[in-house]
Amino acid sequence: MKVKTILVSQPKPKVENSPYFELEQRQRVKIDFIPFIHVEGVSSKEVRLQKIDLNDYTAIILTSRNAVDHFFRIAEEMRFKVPDSMKYFCQSEAVAFYLQKYVVYRKRKIYVGKRTFVEMTPLIKKHKNEKFLLPSSDKLKDIIPQTLDELGVNWKKSTFYKTVVSDLSNLENVFYDILVFFSPSGIESLLHNFPNFKQNNTRIAVFGNTTIKAAEKAGLKINIQAPTPQTPSMTMALEKYIKEVNKK
Repeated sequence: MKVKTILVSQPKPKVENSPYFELEQRQRVKIDFIPFIHVEGVSSKEVRLQKIDLNDYTAIILTSRNAVDHFFRIAEEMRFKVPDSMKYFCQSEAVAFYLQKYVVYRKRKIYVGKRTFVEMTPLIKKHKNEKFLLPSSDKLKDIIPQTLDELGVNWKKSTFYKTVVSDLSNLENVFYDILVFFSPSGIESLLHNFPNFKQNNTRIAVFGNTTIKAAEKAGLKINIQAPTPQTPSMTMALEKYIKEVNKK
């Protein structure tokens, strides 16, 4: 069956030159963006119940933009003035760049990883004597605590925000040729909103091994996977598939 409509389970890109918009034009398909999950911050009271005192830490590990936002939100709610001496360990350049929303970049001690958490470990290892705080969501990848424990550093995780299933009831009678997922939480949201979901002719596209496992566990047939050596991005994987099925 030819592909005409695609639903991406994420917010619509804010940049005009998004590869999704280019894909839409090149392949003449309609792409909608609806987040299947969203983030909600926990209260400073809940953070205190986790026995967190921000005065105890000399370094913050930031794995995402959400972590940045919610760390500074909690700091403000707790009336904690983040000292200029605080060290920031950012998982990627994108996270480090986003940090500028809250601090004067050139006047702070900021250490930037390449992309994955494991790639950031040499930076953390060089500063083993710091007391690290990891502000995170309630759904944390196992690799992160495992890696920090293996490094033998003094660290603590605290839940500053939660991943929550979005209400998708308005999609009950709407059908797409392809559904695109980027996390197990997206799959969870689909099944939470539509417990009787039947895949039928809908194609499923997934990004990452954990999402693949979640889709398989849910009994979904996976038609499109990324990243692969041939298609390192989701848009490339989608385009490859669309070209193949739409030319038939």
